[in-house]
Amino acid sequence: MSSEPFDKPSDHSLRRRLTDLQYRVTQQEATEHPFDNPYWDEKREGIYVDVVSGEPLFCSRDKFDSGTGWPSFSRPLRGESIVERTDHKLLAPRTEVRSRRGDSHLGHVFSDGPAPGGLRYCINSAALRFIPREEMAAAGYAELLALFEA
Repeated sequence: MSSEPFDKPSDHSLRRRLTDLQYRVTQQEATEHPFDNPYWDEKREGIYVDVVSGEPLFCSRDKFDSGTGWPSFSRPLRGESIVERTDHKLLAPRTEVRSRRGDSHLGHVFSDGPAPGGLRYCINSAALRFIPREEMAAAGYAELLALFEA
């Protein structure tokens, strides 16, 4: 997993492996449509990993309904898994969020989230793969099952 070396696949390989939307979001910084993506209303327990690298990024325990139509999280699973950059594509600067290992564009972080941290990581479903709690061990994420213990 995240401690293992990761060589980002070539652009050609990514174009073959990812859907068109996944490619446009992760590699070209596109944004998917709100309320028309697989994870905005996902309620099961599990983790969300980078669709490119498999790096664990977010936990369902930190997911909340922001009303925006995109999956929103109050914090990343591990702070070191996320890279933040200033994005000047709109009139006001925003903070873009990328995965560290895969360098995938994920979405943006805003300061209008819930307490205690007050952050809202607004993430494109197309940048993520959801792994339900009951499939985490088989998928190689057994050590993260502790996140769901009382």
